[in-house]
Amino acid sequence: MKTRSISDSIRYPSMTTAQLRGTFLLDSLYTPGEIHLVYTDMDRAVVGMAAPTRKPIALTADETLRAKFFTERRELGALNIGGKGLVRVGDESFSLENLDCLYIGRGAHEVSFESSNPEAPAIFYLLSYPAHSSYLTTLVRKDQVSRTELGSAKDCNHRTVCKYIYQDGAQSCQLVMGVTHLRAGSAWNTMPAHTHLRRSEIYMYFNLAEEARIFHMMGPAEETRHIVVKNREVVLSPVWSIHSGVGTQAYTFCWGMGGENQDYGDMDPVSLAKLR
Repeated sequence: MKTRSISDSIRYPSMTTAQLRGTFLLDSLYTPGEIHLVYTDMDRAVVGMAAPTRKPIALTADETLRAKFFTERRELGALNIGGKGLVRVGDESFSLENLDCLYIGRGAHEVSFESSNPEAPAIFYLLSYPAHSSYLTTLVRKDQVSRTELGSAKDCNHRTVCKYIYQDGAQSCQLVMGVTHLRAGSAWNTMPAHTHLRRSEIYMYFNLAEEARIFHMMGPAEETRHIVVKNREVVLSPVWSIHSGVGTQAYTFCWGMGGENQDYGDMDPVSLAKLR
């Protein structure tokens, strides 16, 4: 497990492109046959990917966590963005198709990931936050999620927001997690932009062609920067930063939040007129 410290809004304006990327971008989580995790001091989130091929991959507690097992004091969301796979949680097994998501509550002693077919392996995107209470491990199928249509084709931001782990869905301590699909012909996500004073947010972009890129916008409204993002890369978005972006081709992204509340609508809109 690697660690990542987040810059504050005072240091941010003077950062170079390399410094921005080294602070807010996680660009090496996916490796076939391996699991990679990053611990960030932004709400103490852990972000990672498990990409099992021919052998199962166990989720263990790195020394960084000072825990007997990974979910001793944590909860976890696992979104399958690859082929069919299996997640074992203690004595239970959960089969996940592409875009199915498993919520794993605090206290699960053993967690492991497998691919049903090594030729079409599963890829599990992992997002974890500290948990002060335990909730049931819950499988959310992609056809069971709550769907909300936002934006418009006219504004190039027509998108479908799918909520998996949230107040009215799979119950959790503080983790909120879902997936947004851009409609054909739309390229902008989360525009107009907003911030979350009470929650940080983490974006993982996927279903993106290898030659395509996302230009992820971040920073205070009056001092924006961009980070160029590839397929299966992650951007950490602190509470003082907007989070918006535009792609050169169609894409999907997983959004995850942790913090003071689980109200999906708790955001502070930023008008286009304020952006600089």
